[in-house]
Amino acid sequence: MSLSRRVAIVTGAAQGLGKAIALRLARDGFAMGLNDLPNKQDALDDVAQTITKNGGRAATFFGDVTKEKDVQALVDGTADALGGLHVMVANAGIAVPAPFLDESLASFDRVNNVSVTGTFLCYQHAARKMIAQGITDGRLIGASSVAGKQPFLGLTSYCAAKFAIRGITQAAALSLGPHGITANAYAPGLIDTAIINVEGMREHANLSLQNWADVVPLKRHGEPEEIASLVSFLASKESGYITGQTISIDGGGRMS
Repeated sequence: MSLSRRVAIVTGAAQGLGKAIALRLARDGFAMGLNDLPNKQDALDDVAQTITKNGGRAATFFGDVTKEKDVQALVDGTADALGGLHVMVANAGIAVPAPFLDESLASFDRVNNVSVTGTFLCYQHAARKMIAQGITDGRLIGASSVAGKQPFLGLTSYCAAKFAIRGITQAAALSLGPHGITANAYAPGLIDTAIINVEGMREHANLSLQNWADVVPLKRHGEPEEIASLVSFLASKESGYITGQTISIDGGGRMS
């Protein structure tokens, strides 16, 4: 199947890293399938309008990545509306800070359902679509974290989810390599997005943009556009011999 223009999906695209990634991939020339929850409709529509005003193509899909029918609708809808699917960026995720002894099972399940189940479903359904299309240079890209490589107090469920995304990414890489589909993840440190202001982040995890800047070699926090630059490379044809990797982009935070 020959497609003249590459198509990408970004989940959680209404704000933060998802928005920055969607705008960057659109500037790279991708037609964009944009996903977020129905209560983010106005924000997601704004992202789509920004893309189209700048000469790009975008289609919006509202749904929950923890629900298989919604992910299937996202993948099928994007391919139908935009002419195929080449890149899936499973970006959606949440954090619920809490002390280890106090975190509820409901909270643990909620965080892991969004990040782990959501990533699995997005990878699986996107890969099936790519294989059906005959795409031999597909890209699956997941959202891990520096918290998926080292533990953080007060973020048990988040750490568990981000560690799991590394495992899912490696397993997908092994399975899908023969089809020419790569699977990689990005692992940010603290980035200036709304997640840093989640209730309990400072109290339970002792995380703030300033104290992150204090301990990393570059002496500053990261910006969403810097994460988007890494995703841009992972989505490109130039990254075709990289797979199964989770790449840190954290100001050198793991060195401290």
